[in-house]
Amino acid sequence: MSIGEQKLLIGKHWVPSESGKTYESLNPFTGGVATQASAATAIDVERAVDAAQDAFGSWASLPPSKRRQYLSDAANAVEARASDIIEAITTEMGGPAAWGKYNVKVLAEKLRYAADGSYHGLTGEVIPSENPSRTMLVIRKPVGVVVSIVPWNASALLVGASVPAALVLGNTVVIKASEQTPRTHGLVAECFVDAGFPAGVVNLITNAPENGGHVVEALIAHPSVRRVHFTGSTRIGRIIAEKAGTFLKRTVLELGGKAPCIILADADLDRAVSAAAFGSFANSGQGCLSTERIIVDKSIADEFCRRLAAVAKSIVYGDPRNSATVLGPVINGTAVRRLEELVGDAVGSGAQLLAGGKADGPCFEPTVLSGVTPAMRVYQEESFGPLASIVIVDGIKEAIQIANDNDYGLSSAIFTQDVGLALDLAKRLNVGMSHINGATLDDEAQIPFGGVKDSGYGRSGGAIGFEEFTELQWITIEGPRTPRYPISENGL
Repeated sequence: MSIGEQKLLIGKHWVPSESGKTYESLNPFTGGVATQASAATAIDVERAVDAAQDAFGSWASLPPSKRRQYLSDAANAVEARASDIIEAITTEMGGPAAWGKYNVKVLAEKLRYAADGSYHGLTGEVIPSENPSRTMLVIRKPVGVVVSIVPWNASALLVGASVPAALVLGNTVVIKASEQTPRTHGLVAECFVDAGFPAGVVNLITNAPENGGHVVEALIAHPSVRRVHFTGSTRIGRIIAEKAGTFLKRTVLELGGKAPCIILADADLDRAVSAAAFGSFANSGQGCLSTERIIVDKSIADEFCRRLAAVAKSIVYGDPRNSATVLGPVINGTAVRRLEELVGDAVGSGAQLLAGGKADGPCFEPTVLSGVTPAMRVYQEESFGPLASIVIVDGIKEAIQIANDNDYGLSSAIFTQDVGLALDLAKRLNVGMSHINGATLDDEAQIPFGGVKDSGYGRSGGAIGFEEFTELQWITIEGPRTPRYPISENGL
C-alpha cells in the first residue's frame, strides 16, 4: 500500500469500502491531497465488527503471556515504522517531526505498559461470605468487541489511550480512524499486522466526513460492541453518550479542556514561563491538555507577561517539513477564522495583545493576550490554537475561584515554592489532573488519565484503565454442607 492510499482492515484483509467510494484528506499546510481513503458505510461497519466478534473467543482464550508478547511485538513494530508514521503525521495534520516522534514514543510506551498488565488486569478477588462453608469469587473477564474512536490531533499517541489495554485483556478492537488522519491510523493498524496479530483482533474503519455520524451510530448500535472509547470534542462526546445510552453501551469519554495554570506570587518564573509557553503553544495549542488559561498574581504579572510574550515572538512557525519549524499550521481554515474571532473579541473587550494575533496563511502566530476577563469568549471557550490567555488576579482565593470558573475539568497546573500550599490548592481544583510546578500538558502510561465535568468520564491508563475494559462476575462455590432452602423436595 503506497503512502497516498488507505483501505479498510477487516479480518486479515485490506479492502475497499463496500460502495467502492473514497474521499480525500487535505494537507493542512499545502492544501493539497494528503491521503485518499476508503469511505466506509454501515455495511463495512457490520463486516468489521463481525470479524472482531469472530476473533474474540480464540483471542480471549489465549494465555495472558501470549497476548503480552503480541503487544510487545506491536511496540517494536511501531518503532520500526517510526519514519513512516512521522511523515504521515506531518502530511495529514501538520505536525513537525518532533511532534511525530513524540507520538511514536508514547504509543510504544503505552503498548509496553499494557503488555505488562496482562495478568493483573484480569486479577479478581476472593470475598468472605457470611456462610463459612461458602467460597465467593469475583473474576474479571474481557467484555468482547471494543470500538476506539481516535482523533487527529495526536493521531498515533491516542491510539494508545484505549487499544493496548483493551487488547491485552482479551478484547478485540475496531478502530475508527479520524477523517483527517486515515493514513496515520492505517500505519498504526499495519503495526498490529506486522506483529502477527490473528485475523480480526484489530480492525480499521475509515470514513468520509459527511458519513461520520452514520458510521459511529452503526458502530454503537451493533449488538456485539460492548464498549466505546472516544477521544475528541465535548460536542461530539455528548452525541456519542446519547447514542450509547440508547443502546445501553458503556463508554469512556475523553473530551475537551480549558486547563488553568496558576502562577502564584512566589513562583519560580523561569519554570513558570517555560511551562506556560510549552503548555500553550505545543502542537499549535491543539490539545485537550493545552494551557488555555494562565492565572497570574498581579504582583508578578508585568514581568510574567513580558517574558511570555518574548518567548511567543521567538517561536519559529510555518512549514512543518522544515527542520527548524517548531509549530506547524492549525488544522484548517475554520480553525484559523475561529482564532481570529476569539482574538478580535478579546481585544475589542479590553484585552491587551502582547504577541501574535494574526493568521499567516494556514498558520496562526503564537499569541499572548493579557487582561482577559469573563466578558470575553476566550475566557470560557476552548481555543484549540496557539493562544495564551492571561487572567490577572489578586491573591490565592481569586486564583482558585477563576480556575474553577469553567465547565471543563481536565488538567491544571500550580506554580509556587510552597509545595504544601500547592497540594492543598490542587485538591480544591475541580479537575481530573493537577501538576505542581509542571506543565498542564503531560501524560504517562501508568496514570489514570481523564477529567470531570464537561471533560468527560471514565479513565484511560493505570489499573483503572484496565478495569474499563473488563466485566465483573460473582461466582459462589458451596461447601460440603448443602444449603437448606425454604422450598425443597421435602416441603417447607
